[in-house]
Amino acid sequence: MPPTTPLDGRRIRAAVIGTGAIARGSHLPALRQLADDIEVVAAVDIDSAAVEAFCAEGGVPHPYTDLELMLAEQRPDLVTICTPPTLHRAQSQAALRAGAWVLCEKPPVLTLAEYDSVAAGEGAESGPYSSIVFQHRFGSGTRHVRRLLAEKALGRPLVAHCQTTWYRDTAYYAVPWRGRWATEGGGPAMGHGIHQMDLLLDLLGPWSEVRAMAGRLVHDVETEDVSTALLRFDNGAMATVVNSVLSPDEVSRIRIDCERATVELVHLYGHSNANWTITPAPGVSEEELASWLDFGADVPSSHLEQLRELVASMRAGQRPRLSGEEGRASLELISALYKSAFTDVTVRRGEIGAGDPYYTALHGGAPGWAPEEGTA
Repeated sequence: MPPTTPLDGRRIRAAVIGTGAIARGSHLPALRQLADDIEVVAAVDIDSAAVEAFCAEGGVPHPYTDLELMLAEQRPDLVTICTPPTLHRAQSQAALRAGAWVLCEKPPVLTLAEYDSVAAGEGAESGPYSSIVFQHRFGSGTRHVRRLLAEKALGRPLVAHCQTTWYRDTAYYAVPWRGRWATEGGGPAMGHGIHQMDLLLDLLGPWSEVRAMAGRLVHDVETEDVSTALLRFDNGAMATVVNSVLSPDEVSRIRIDCERATVELVHLYGHSNANWTITPAPGVSEEELASWLDFGADVPSSHLEQLRELVASMRAGQRPRLSGEEGRASLELISALYKSAFTDVTVRRGEIGAGDPYYTALHGGAPGWAPEEGTA
């Protein structure tokens, strides 16, 4: 791997891979807002007209249809990956080989085996590293609640609920790569609920065991369209998790009942301080409650906040959040959720490794769930 170029005294050179909605609506605007620290030097898409339009509209100087050529000619320090999940592994590995740090959209890759193969290509000490977009972990609300929980200000966490109940119609699944294991990786647990499950892990820490169910209740897809799970955490807390694309009243929700208070987040695709509530147990003083409710200046969750922190990590040569084991955590939970649902067993953290069928495919080859011969 070529050594990374020192970043002192200059802006970070960034490139965007994939020029669809998430690149236009989230990645490029975030990169542009950090223009003092970042210059966007190139974009890549297999559709030449799409990448040329993206560059013309966004003021990006160099459009490419060949990723390897862009990496060789532009030598970016940072690559943000905005392509469908089936492309994430190879594109992340190519960027790392070229010495670029990676910020990859969720879901990170299709399997734990793919994740581990990407991580194996990271730099040993000061990067480059590959991190995953989980922007709900960022912002003032999450930071404040994470601190309250870590300091045990609310008492021990006891019971939690994690809910991603969204609605997707048949037209949504008419897009060929959706609802298929080989191209989307999984159903709503993987493609939709992963954000809230990742945030739940961020707030409550490591999980120890999961018991789950999954079903196809409406859509004609390979994957599930709804799943439910029961989780136990290392700290003893227990949680229910629901992931659905069958729910007309859409909501993203996390509730944690602690000994001294209930903390709840209710939103849809992003949150600010106003989306968090804290309800005290009897006996909590008004003064203490007021301190809990002081979230400080409102910094909404966003790609911008995650990117801002990533830039600081790059300049310090330090592993960023949501890379390595931290970036792997939600994918491991989802793999275990599928294994439990398809085999009707309780799955424990750490048990899915090389040799386990769920390490290399989230359907695990399970009858009734694995793609039929010739359709994978």
